[in-house]
Amino acid sequence: MKQLKLTGFVIFFFFLTESLTLPTKPQDIDDVRITKKFIEDNVVYITIIAFAQYIQEASFEEVEMLVKAMKEYRDRCLADMTLPECSKLANDVLLENICAMEGLPQKYNFSHCCHKVDFERRLCFLHNKKAEVGFLPPLPTLDPEEKCQTYKTNKESFLNNYIYEVSRRNPFVFAPTLLTVAARFEEMAETCCEEQEKANCFRSKAEPFIQYLKALSSYQKNVCGALLKFGPQILQSINIAVLSQKFPKIEFKQLTSLLEDISSKYDGCCGGDVVHCIRGRSKVMSHICSKQDSISSKIKECCEKKIPERGECIIYSNKDDRPNDLSPREAKFTESENVCEERDADPETFLAEFLYEYSRRHPELSTPELLRIAGVYEDLLRECCNSQTPPDCYKDAEKKFNETTEKSLKIVQRECEHFQNLGKDDLKYHYLARLTKIAPQLSTDELTFLGKEMMIALATCCTLSEEFACVDNLMDLVLGELCGINKNRSINPTVDHCCKTNFAFRRSCFEGLEADKTYVPLPPSQGLFTFPPDLCQAHNEELQRKKDRFLVNLVKLKPELTEEALRSSLIEFTNVVVKCCQAEGPEACFEEEFPGSLEEHVHCLLYHVRVV
Repeated sequence: MKQLKLTGFVIFFFFLTESLTLPTKPQDIDDVRITKKFIEDNVVYITIIAFAQYIQEASFEEVEMLVKAMKEYRDRCLADMTLPECSKLANDVLLENICAMEGLPQKYNFSHCCHKVDFERRLCFLHNKKAEVGFLPPLPTLDPEEKCQTYKTNKESFLNNYIYEVSRRNPFVFAPTLLTVAARFEEMAETCCEEQEKANCFRSKAEPFIQYLKALSSYQKNVCGALLKFGPQILQSINIAVLSQKFPKIEFKQLTSLLEDISSKYDGCCGGDVVHCIRGRSKVMSHICSKQDSISSKIKECCEKKIPERGECIIYSNKDDRPNDLSPREAKFTESENVCEERDADPETFLAEFLYEYSRRHPELSTPELLRIAGVYEDLLRECCNSQTPPDCYKDAEKKFNETTEKSLKIVQRECEHFQNLGKDDLKYHYLARLTKIAPQLSTDELTFLGKEMMIALATCCTLSEEFACVDNLMDLVLGELCGINKNRSINPTVDHCCKTNFAFRRSCFEGLEADKTYVPLPPSQGLFTFPPDLCQAHNEELQRKKDRFLVNLVKLKPELTEEALRSSLIEFTNVVVKCCQAEGPEACFEEEFPGSLEEHVHCLLYHVRVV
């Protein structure tokens, strides 16, 4: 699999919120048959994905029991489709089987979901998913030789166990993505187990699709969070912006038709309905390929591929060239005398067409920025169309659009200056401290993850020609991770306000946040600042994680500390680790450096750097 290209790739994945209705048009009949066969052939993986995402605590043996039941269901329906159970939605059958597993609902505390039916049951299982997976045991790691021996001895069980472990740790990733990851993992195992240097082979080949999975997990959580918090209209706007940039020659009428396929229903993918997700992607890609001459010149080879490779190829394809006759701006939205009349006739379509025209003319802008421009335009017309001379009011619309983009550009420039001045490590510590101060209620694991992701976004984008769009898109995805999926998720009043008030402008909202004034630091818990015996055996990456956690926990305990004091504390922590790990008795050295209680540990450390 090719190395993931974050710019463009992540942006276009906003588009892949799969439509969920079964294809019925005559030209799609063949794709229906192919998709149906694909689902039948992959019923084991599909069942594992759904069960492991819904009930993350379930054991692999329990998942295997459900797989057996669903294979029997498939075989019964293939033999006789007139059976009453065969007319049910596959996801409903799966949930019925989960609820019917003896003792399982009580064991994993989802009995309340099983007492509900239809949509309410599906919604309950969705809310049962946990984005924070620290409660799961560490991902099992095997020596490459042992891994290959297990693979060769029982290939099916080995691959099933892999997709089970990945699925339950990524409960909001869409099924087509996980199926792609499973296929890539099988290819990797097949290749690397024949190599002499197995460990190096696994390491080099795993990295690209680990990044692929991570990027899509972030995107898909962001999309589902947008849907649940703001409703389908925001997803419609996202799709218009992304598709118009990707396919600038598509006609608005044709785009509207495509959006009907994409936007008809989103609850299946976000709710974990794996069968509808697979069908939905197939339908969308069939639509694009059936009209490729009028949509894009870049996807011909992609459309010749089979499911599911076709979809991935289209995603990776380059943006199409802008039409030569495309004017710099569309006059009908800012220079026409009849703007207000056209808007009033059909507000939704009028504003959608504005977003389409502006997006296809501005490939350099991020998706969130295009949504901000659309919001500014909508507010401007609301004001102007109530004035005495509307044309005089909205004639300066372009000026307002440019002002909006300038504000966003300044944020990105400031962030990239931080990156250039601080470097990766200090930039990460800056974000760890800042995020912990504004959202100290989040777990240490969440905060260390978010801080690292912000650093990666800037390290990825700040040297690129398309710096603005890249930074703005990726940083917005990190904020999507912070805000989460669940509509009822609450962190603290100021963070909740930014997460729930305006999707397009949440970046600027977060930019203005200060330390949470409602936070009361908890007393240090046992183990918060202790030095475990294996600290000196930790590899560089593991030691870095411990330093990140140390910094976050220190900010949680002492949120009033300045960045300078925190940086000095971190340097002192590193120096102590280096000194004691070189001593004959590391534990005795740590005890000598930081004797006494946990609170004394912290005060001692702060005393070392003269900040208390």
